[in-house]
Amino acid sequence: MSQPVAVAHDGDGLGLGSAGRVALEYRRFRTPQEHGATLIEPPLASVPDLLATSQAGRQRYSYDVQGRSLAALAAESRLAFLAAARQYTSSYRDVAAPTTAERILLAGHQPQLFHVGVWFKNFVLARLARDERAVAVNLVIDSDTLKEASLRIPGGTVAEPIAAPVPFDAATAELPFERRAIRDHELFAGFGERAASTIAPLISDPLIRRFWPMVLERSRHTDNLGACLSQARHQLEGEWGLATLELPQSQVCRLDAFNWFTAHLLAQLPRFRQVYNDALAEYRRAQRVRGGNRPVPDLAADGPWFEAPFWVWTDADPRRRRVFASRQASAVVLSDRVALRVELPLTSDGDASAAVDRLAELPARGIHLRTRALTTTLFARLFLGDLFLHGIGGAMYDRLTDLLIGRFFGMEPTPFMVVSATWKLPIARASSVTDDAGRIAQTLRDLEYHPERFLAHSVVADPTGEVAMTVAAKRRWIETEATSANARMRCHAIRDANRILRQALSEQRSDGLAAAGRAARQRRAEAVLGWREYAFCLYPEVSLRDLFDATFKV
Repeated sequence: MSQPVAVAHDGDGLGLGSAGRVALEYRRFRTPQEHGATLIEPPLASVPDLLATSQAGRQRYSYDVQGRSLAALAAESRLAFLAAARQYTSSYRDVAAPTTAERILLAGHQPQLFHVGVWFKNFVLARLARDERAVAVNLVIDSDTLKEASLRIPGGTVAEPIAAPVPFDAATAELPFERRAIRDHELFAGFGERAASTIAPLISDPLIRRFWPMVLERSRHTDNLGACLSQARHQLEGEWGLATLELPQSQVCRLDAFNWFTAHLLAQLPRFRQVYNDALAEYRRAQRVRGGNRPVPDLAADGPWFEAPFWVWTDADPRRRRVFASRQASAVVLSDRVALRVELPLTSDGDASAAVDRLAELPARGIHLRTRALTTTLFARLFLGDLFLHGIGGAMYDRLTDLLIGRFFGMEPTPFMVVSATWKLPIARASSVTDDAGRIAQTLRDLEYHPERFLAHSVVADPTGEVAMTVAAKRRWIETEATSANARMRCHAIRDANRILRQALSEQRSDGLAAAGRAARQRRAEAVLGWREYAFCLYPEVSLRDLFDATFKV
């Protein structure tokens, strides 16, 4: 997959050019295919330089955020962020992370049962924090929604495996993780055993047997489904020695700096929307993307209403809705274009203190603003961390975030890394049949259309026999130039010759068809057994510890 890279042109100190213009260029980040293959870009050895560059750039922050210095806001938010992360993490596991806030490394993902390639980020994050004496914080993106309350689990046999969704909770309307409570506690409680039983013919000792009781233990402290999953997973990481903190994105959105950031984007929304949409248009042109929703939709406009890069939901209706803003006199009015209306005392270039206070009051009124995909890491990279670890998908978003930081804020983006891995279920099976399948298919095609290639011995053994005479007749017709007068006769003669010759190859053709059937079954089996996106808890713990050990020995 080709991904855009924000590259600075000309040589001023920030590498942005006189107008802060950042251009798109491209490089490829490919998902690792083979078991055990990893992607870490830039390489780990470059991290000290990346952090030094990030910290030097942070010292040059001079951007004005509606009357507040971005540098001062970032310094305050980093302290508040770490304090909140320590408090949250300590509510369910011991905190062993360093106390310094000098260097902060970030990663993030939804609180779900993700695959090992995603989990690999957490290992690398912990490894870098250890090596660089930094604080590592994983953001739990609970502002995203739970699409399906089930997990794809393989079962059956090695020869004929099947994979099907196994539910862990009752289906509901699509809600943000932060509001998604467990609905069917009996179904939830029995999921671990059902999952283990399903995969048992293939994996006899899946981690789910030990992990799910940890999830259920957390469910006795919180009814939130995402929190149960992510906290149990983080506890497991603590047992393995990963000294990281975690904090839900919903709590990040309570920081004072976040309200200043929100107020500033709303005050400057027409300009921000233009930069945002221009960056998306440039990306789509370069990538030849036709869909208007890829990788994310444009920010819309409808008369005086401009779409803002946030979600909103209320206690009364916790479904996410888009946010629109309209300037009216000395205020900005927020609306979901349905029933919600919030007025903020805010001008494009005035002090935002009153608006920030109003935003801080919204949660008490049951109104909750949350960032969308690009603005989630936009805030994190500007205000919270020195280095962000992404998977390949997240890198796509953050190349666009680079453009927003450069073109809207006029600053050099803080760096990020792309981290991924492929770790397949340790199931003993036949080796890949891709090459064999192609060879078998070609053989069957030749038996159909070029049977004479398999009958040279018959021609030599009996040069006057039916096979030899038929081969000779076919050759003569092939060598005869096709015309409008002979085309039909020529075609039928060649077909008749092939039919006669195939009769002498019936056994080979039968063997070929049988081999093709076996290859097809093996390909179908490999598609199930070799899928890289099974949840980490379906693997044997010893296999996952191998990946952990390899990561910390890199």
